[in-house]
Amino acid sequence: MGAYELSLVTLVGINVILALSLNLITGFCGQISLGHAAFYGTGAYACALISQAGLPFYAGLAVGGLVAGAVGLVVGLASLRVRHDFLAITTMGVGFLFLGIVRQQEPLGGEIGLTIAAGHGLGGLGFALFVAALAAATVWFSLYVKRSWMGFSFDAVADDEDTARLVGIDVARYKLTAFALGTALAGVAGGLYTQYSGIIVPDAFGFVVSITILAMVVVGGIGSTFGVLGATVVLTLLPLVFQFIDDYKLLLYGGLLFIVMRFFPGGLAELLRRARPARRSP
Repeated sequence: MGAYELSLVTLVGINVILALSLNLITGFCGQISLGHAAFYGTGAYACALISQAGLPFYAGLAVGGLVAGAVGLVVGLASLRVRHDFLAITTMGVGFLFLGIVRQQEPLGGEIGLTIAAGHGLGGLGFALFVAALAAATVWFSLYVKRSWMGFSFDAVADDEDTARLVGIDVARYKLTAFALGTALAGVAGGLYTQYSGIIVPDAFGFVVSITILAMVVVGGIGSTFGVLGATVVLTLLPLVFQFIDDYKLLLYGGLLFIVMRFFPGGLAELLRRARPARRSP
């Protein structure tokens, strides 16, 4: 496997972790987030600063996840009183706030960004396998959460918060749990991106990136782990294999979001269910 193929595997793995992290918040718990790239960027910058301090890459990865999860918990606390459109606007504001902060801070490189030397010591193949293993672990974790009591509580909160509260579910607790878990995973993805790219700039975590992540979740099927996995692979590789698409990426993702929400809101997961032959009753 050549360097280009290893690069593709690494990028797909990072995006799988990132998309599934948003799926935990939006797909499982029904909390709309339009600023998820901010947590991705938080993990990336935290990992970069740890690497520049001379600490091991794995320490930076852990710190990136913890810092992003802590920021996500704070945002979750601030968002407990808002729902639906207001929550979407709030999280979008967090994304713009993040960009404003990193662009004005000289220790974070400002508009120029930060350059980081590879510190994982794994080589191209080793790093690609490491990222793929973390992506596989994220898939397993998503499936585990979905089938656990936590997943059932997430479903109840997503369906109707008031009814969930009436049957004894601590809505605030599960909302905060979803935010903390999802943003921590996004921070881990950001740390991996730092080592993959070698340079991080504010535009790598802008609003367009948040929409890209959301498109992966919606096109795959909100709440479907394997649907999101499939959509992430396709939407990551498509602009890379067909270079001309990259110039129209935002138009493509916007069109896909419109088509999916209008004609099959369940995304790829719904299409696959429709394609299955109906079982004959005995």
